[in-house]
Amino acid sequence: MKILYAASEAQPFAASGGLADVAGSLPKALVKEGHECAVVMPFYKNTIKEEDQAKFKFLTSFNIPVGWRTQYCGVFTYTAPEGVVYYFLDNEYYFRRDFGIYGYYDDAERFAYFSRAILEMLFHIDYKPDVINSNDWQCALIPVYYQIYYKYNHELKDIRNVFTIHNIAYQGQYGLNLLEEILSIPRHMANIVEYDGDANFMKGAIEVADKVTTVSPTYATEILDPWFSHGLDRILASKEYKTCGFLNGIDIDMYNPATDKDIAANFSLKSKAGKKACKAALLEEVGLLNGADAAKCDEPLIGITTRLVEHKGLDLIKEAFDRIVSQGFKVVVLGSGHPAYEHFFDEMKYRYPDKVAFVKGFIPALAKKIYAGVDMFLMPSKSEPCGLAQMISLRYGTVPIVRATGGLKDSIVDFGDENGTGFTFQTYHPDDMFSAIERAYNAYQDKKAWNALINRAMKADFSWSVSAKLYIGLYEELISWN
Repeated sequence: MKILYAASEAQPFAASGGLADVAGSLPKALVKEGHECAVVMPFYKNTIKEEDQAKFKFLTSFNIPVGWRTQYCGVFTYTAPEGVVYYFLDNEYYFRRDFGIYGYYDDAERFAYFSRAILEMLFHIDYKPDVINSNDWQCALIPVYYQIYYKYNHELKDIRNVFTIHNIAYQGQYGLNLLEEILSIPRHMANIVEYDGDANFMKGAIEVADKVTTVSPTYATEILDPWFSHGLDRILASKEYKTCGFLNGIDIDMYNPATDKDIAANFSLKSKAGKKACKAALLEEVGLLNGADAAKCDEPLIGITTRLVEHKGLDLIKEAFDRIVSQGFKVVVLGSGHPAYEHFFDEMKYRYPDKVAFVKGFIPALAKKIYAGVDMFLMPSKSEPCGLAQMISLRYGTVPIVRATGGLKDSIVDFGDENGTGFTFQTYHPDDMFSAIERAYNAYQDKKAWNALINRAMKADFSWSVSAKLYIGLYEELISWN
């Protein structure tokens, strides 16, 4: 079976969030299961490392219709050691940008071009997929364009389209005036993408894709509720028959405390001594304790690594923060986002200089040090489609404290259960969150119980082996329709 995995970012080449982790690890798992899987993504000239670009091989070039004009598209390719083939679509006007990979005035045009280019590419390369799995709004026009322009083409007919929603908050909503001039969607087919007076990329994919998946079973149910759907509940309810949720996995080779070169000391389930060294090194690096004092520190340490935006539960953390510190915790925060939250953590760092560390930005190596070095990882999300940080935390023997929503609910079993791996709370309220933090604090004082909890955490299996088989079963079902 041949699968083309279309994403706007993928590890290890370009990343802004969890999509890149999935696009970098699920295809490897599919190949490991014996299938051909290729990843297609933009060629971000100013983002992808030069040493990686040097490995790419130019394959071909052609022109893409964009509204009333055409644009150049070059195709570069690279085969990873694991067997995954990558295709990089090159257009410097769209993808050689100076500041990140999203957030530009012409994002609608950039990713409409990208979606159309993927389908046109199939006429020029020796790879015809059985299934195209498109991800999030940036690739949502792939099934739309397939429906409009390619479905009955003799070379591309019978390709099945799967669309995966990673975060429904970002839908690709633009004015209907873009339809013909920019998006190349005929006016008489506007109904495919039209939704609440806008051209909505994600709505279009939900409308015409053969299957719609989300990144956890609970999230697949939650987005039928207006509280979670960001307005798309009506179209999702009408397409519920073709929607399902598979919990994401993580790359257990990338996140492996026994071999990770970014952390201070390696450790494993059988030999956990290195975790204490990681805690001491982290405390010293972020300026909370030095030398011997860091090595002796037995105060519980909470880590927070996140985008500083409202739906991540930052307002709950603000409400309860003084209580958290008063309880006896030290806190390390890594992230950037809304200025109000950045200013808040700056203030907390100033107010509690020996208790709180805040590093603005996202530093992957420091994120790993936090996973490995803290005792607990806090994720009080208002909504969380899947979440990977809680799974990575478990991998590093760090106990998650999470709100039971989306993938957090599907992946963390509460400590109150004999198979518990973390601490959960239900209500989106600071008191409920703090109650879970208190329970974690009390459990931490019982070293025998805490060690048993860490053992269960590190035994949890969130590799792609299970989820990849679910995706394969879905793909095979679609192919059987032919």
